[in-house]
Amino acid sequence: MLLDRTSNRYSFAVRYLARRVLKPSRPASLAEAGLFTGAPQHETFASMDNLAPIRRMPASSTPTSWPVGPPLTLPPTYEFAGRERSSEQFLTETDTSALLVIVDGAIRLERYLLTGGPSVRWLSMSVAKSFISALVGIALQEGHIAATADAISDYVPVRPGSAYDGVSILDVLQMSSGARWNEDYNDPHSDIHRLTQAMMGRHGGLDGFVARMAPQHPPQSVCRYNSGETQILGALIAHATGRTVADYMTEKLVEPLGFETPGFWVTDMRGTEMSYGGLNLTARDFARLGELYRNNGTWHGRSIVDPAWVHDSTTIDAPIREAGHPIVGDHAIDLGYGYQWWIPAGHHGDYCAIGVLNQLVYVNPATKTTIVKLSANRAYGTSTEETTNRDLENVEFLRWIARTI
Repeated sequence: MLLDRTSNRYSFAVRYLARRVLKPSRPASLAEAGLFTGAPQHETFASMDNLAPIRRMPASSTPTSWPVGPPLTLPPTYEFAGRERSSEQFLTETDTSALLVIVDGAIRLERYLLTGGPSVRWLSMSVAKSFISALVGIALQEGHIAATADAISDYVPVRPGSAYDGVSILDVLQMSSGARWNEDYNDPHSDIHRLTQAMMGRHGGLDGFVARMAPQHPPQSVCRYNSGETQILGALIAHATGRTVADYMTEKLVEPLGFETPGFWVTDMRGTEMSYGGLNLTARDFARLGELYRNNGTWHGRSIVDPAWVHDSTTIDAPIREAGHPIVGDHAIDLGYGYQWWIPAGHHGDYCAIGVLNQLVYVNPATKTTIVKLSANRAYGTSTEETTNRDLENVEFLRWIARTI
């Protein structure tokens, strides 16, 4: 895959980051780049290829268009926290750019707002984590990875005694490695902001950062949401397959799933993909992973991901991962966790990929529904509260749409 590392692009990226990120006496961080400050982000999320180094992925050589079914009407209201709320107001307040509803493989509702559009590649944030999980599963079934019980350090070089030395791949997939971590977007000194500094080459880049992370708890004693876990899973894919994340994804997902539009990964200044959140695709192509999983890993009759992997990825297997127990930043969240997939409370069989600022790929097998919502919720991260971040409300909003079908 082509890494856009030309002098012009890199000099532009450095100027951009210096202008918006580097400030005297303060660390470079996502907050200082404008994220989590209340500033509008819909222009940025739709144009990352103009702002950062990237690694491109072509469209599939046999792109597949979605069939279109009878149009659905967005429910005028939905319920959350015991109150009836306006759907249109919610879309506006969360700076929604795309809402795509696919039922039984056909588009039934498709809306674009702000800078969204059918061909607009949007920054995934942590929706990328679920794509990385799928690639780990494929690498496992192809024999590049022997078993999830293997230590991730058998494949990825890490500092002896660090967080991932001797810790199993399964522990990392389940955000349960015991690594010390703070995913508090409201704290400019938190680990997630330090990980972003590594994008600029600090801390040895992304690979160097995760190779030196510190342990805190025994594995499988706590489920703590940790973007570093997904970053080292990206390194696992690269080391196990001998290929870049973008290249492996192109062959194993983009090509067979018929992606219609070229996509790309944001990289650090060393060319390493930002596996924890740097995937950029259209809403229609994000939906393909949801539909693949809804169909138990099969796409148009072809097996892509082992059905057992799909099941295990979207199932809660221990109390520490039950809704109300996974920790994000400084608080527990009322969502369960699988293998880099979130599982809403209630055990209704639905699951979702979720990224900050309200990116979602929601899957409801019972109603044969996949829904993509791409957003740039400017209030996100200005506090740690649900009232600004609206993670749970977004899930319930999409659940409500699925229930109306």
